[in-house]
Amino acid sequence: MLPWMALGLALGLWLALARSSFFTGPPASVPRGDLLFLLDSSASVSHYEFSRVREFVGQLVAPLPLGPEALRASLVHVGSLPHSEFPFDRHSSGQAVQDAIRASAQRMGDTNTGLALAFAKEQLFDEATGARAGVPKVLVWVTDGGSSDPIGPPMQELKDLGVTVFIVSTGRGNLLELSAAASAPAERHLRFVDVDDLHIIAQQLRSSILDAMQPQQLHASEVTSSSVHLAWPALLPADSGYYVLELAPSGNLGAIRRQQLPGYSMGWTWAGLEPDTDYEVSLLPESNVRLLPPQRVRVRTLPGEAGPERVVISHVRPYSLRVSWAPALGPDVMLGYVVQFGPLQSGVAQRVEVPAGRNSTTLQGLAPGTAYLVTVTAAFRSGRERALSAKACTPASERRRAPRPMPPALSPPEPPRVALPAAVGGARTGA
Repeated sequence: MLPWMALGLALGLWLALARSSFFTGPPASVPRGDLLFLLDSSASVSHYEFSRVREFVGQLVAPLPLGPEALRASLVHVGSLPHSEFPFDRHSSGQAVQDAIRASAQRMGDTNTGLALAFAKEQLFDEATGARAGVPKVLVWVTDGGSSDPIGPPMQELKDLGVTVFIVSTGRGNLLELSAAASAPAERHLRFVDVDDLHIIAQQLRSSILDAMQPQQLHASEVTSSSVHLAWPALLPADSGYYVLELAPSGNLGAIRRQQLPGYSMGWTWAGLEPDTDYEVSLLPESNVRLLPPQRVRVRTLPGEAGPERVVISHVRPYSLRVSWAPALGPDVMLGYVVQFGPLQSGVAQRVEVPAGRNSTTLQGLAPGTAYLVTVTAAFRSGRERALSAKACTPASERRRAPRPMPPALSPPEPPRVALPAAVGGARTGA
């Protein structure tokens, strides 16, 4: 009787496991993608700060599932010239990548981040460096917030190619500039943290990187009043099939626009859209190998005369400060900006004109220890204006860092004392 009971229990256990597998499905697949770390290795970063950043990136990457058919990692330094520490196909485990990161040396030189971003784009899509076609691409840029050259155009090229950009700033930086550089939404892809507190964001950032590596549906990003960027995962083999992308206003589906794209495409930017309008977007994968369902998303463009929606005061000095705002609209929409500023109590204001397309200016000739009201007014070509104000207070004097204490100087050894001979006649020497 006991053998039959054992057989029954075994059969019941097998059925339970089979039923569990049926309802839960197969285990989650290992994510595949190319992950590039861009580290500020220039002279603007102290050796201590670089060592802390290097340790943080090593801890961040160690638990990730790295391997030939999983994630691959690469490291590029920012300096006078970009420098590749190791390509994607050099290391095949998290521990090996961690050891290589910790062994890397600071490059020094200028902070030419724009040049490094252009180099990173080549690395991310170059098979000679171990990069792979048709897999998600993620860039993690760790910076102290500054750059000697423009970062906007090369960063936009990366995002247009479907690269997800995370930014970790260990300095103050320009909030608006870094928000525009990071992938949208900025609150999920941009983090400000002190260099000694980097470990606090490691787990959350690691989870965000893994989410970005997972296959995603058709989604919209970089939405403006007249354009939208659409991205999707690699659904077709690179050498077969094609996509048909369709876009039409929600209330006028007859005015449909179509764009045919090759099978290796993972993104497209629609321009010439109407502001403040809902659009229906469809992605139709066409393949002779297998049938793939269409993907759809709805997106709404921004109002045509939006802004300024946010004013940020930074770099405050006794006699100057910097004011920035968002969004920055081009000359096709507006005439320019007028920045007015003056002491709160006097009511007298000065004005500075800023051309369209720019989003910051430095106000000079201020008085120390004074509260100011700063107003940014956007003048549109339609004749309408929109304004937003912020308060700022200049310090009474420059705040200077206390000098580091110097190590105590070594005093020269005292010369040995020589005993004088006793005076003749028994006289004592004076003290």
